Amino acid sequence: MKSEIIRETECCITPEAAKKSATNIIPSGNVVIATRVGLGKVCLLDQDTAINQDLRGIIPKSQKHLSVPFLFWWLKSIANLIIAEGTGATVQGVKLTFIKSLDVPIPPLSEQQRIVGILDEAFDGVATAKANAEKNLSNASELFNAWLNSVFSQRGDGWVNQQKQLIDLCELIVDCEHKTAPTQNEGIPSIRTPNIGKGRLILDGVYRVSEKTYHEWTRRAEPRAGDLIMAREAPAGNVAVIPENIKLCLGQRTLLLRPKTDIFDPEFLAFYLLQPEIQSKLLAHSRGATVQHVNMKDIRALEISTIPLLSIQRDIVSTIKIIETESEKLSQLYRQKIEALDALKQSILHQAFSGAL
Repeated sequence: MKSEIIRETECCITPEAAKKSATNIIPSGNVVIATRVGLGKVCLLDQDTAINQDLRGIIPKSQKHLSVPFLFWWLKSIANLIIAEGTGATVQGVKLTFIKSLDVPIPPLSEQQRIVGILDEAFDGVATAKANAEKNLSNASELFNAWLNSVFSQRGDGWVNQQKQLIDLCELIVDCEHKTAPTQNEGIPSIRTPNIGKGRLILDGVYRVSEKTYHEWTRRAEPRAGDLIMAREAPAGNVAVIPENIKLCLGQRTLLLRPKTDIFDPEFLAFYLLQPEIQSKLLAHSRGATVQHVNMKDIRALEISTIPLLSIQRDIVSTIKIIETESEKLSQLYRQKIEALDALKQSILHQAFSGAL
């Protein structure tokens, strides 16, 4: 059965503009749906709310026949339908006419209330389980970082006093070109900040450049195996080692480090720079900025007090990699659990509005 439940609400940019007309404010207890940015997301309001041009308010003509919480859950159950309708355009979005044309199932009010009760209880349980899984995922990462810090704080035999700046222990530390390289479908991978993980490169979806662009963008230094590439922004401080047999171009907002081979194992230096204590030092001067960033002068001037002999560095790297692998397995387990809980939510919603509950 189609229900004429929706009356159009005009949109405003600011709450101040909303005050000029009551129709720009959605009263508490009603539903707002995103029709552009965040397409398909639904919110049940607990206070009067002014909406902008990316949102629409949905207000039942009468709650004697349609429960707003029931409407809220039903809209969440058809989010994929709304998203599918809005794809393909330059800016994702659906028109209000589409929302108004949706056929809303309206069982008896008592049945609506029964379904809402089941969904509220089920989703409370799912939310608790998801929060626990997310906390466990965060804890797994924090435990690895804490362990990484402990590795570099336990300095025994074989650690050599340096008391030097990082620039003195490297052959070079150079900045990238401060402009965007022209890209193409085939060619040499151009490493941007999203391609720099914690200790390794992420080449999925990497941009590529021509040979000509490569030579222009690597005039300061051509990246080679064993060099480190650090992200200066987003995510600031991530650093990865360039593996063997790959030719790479330095992308925007990155820097290149070439450690002296008689002082540093490249992977050891990468983990050394990734430890939380060093990350805090590198990012200390960027706090308060909109986007955190690593300053070239800070990375060059980073004080290195003591480091182990190369043989010990390699032993430490081997141990770190074992712990890192186990930590990643644990993190993946929690990520899978979170994905399974999200899938469970959709399954429960489908059952609720297909008569299976």
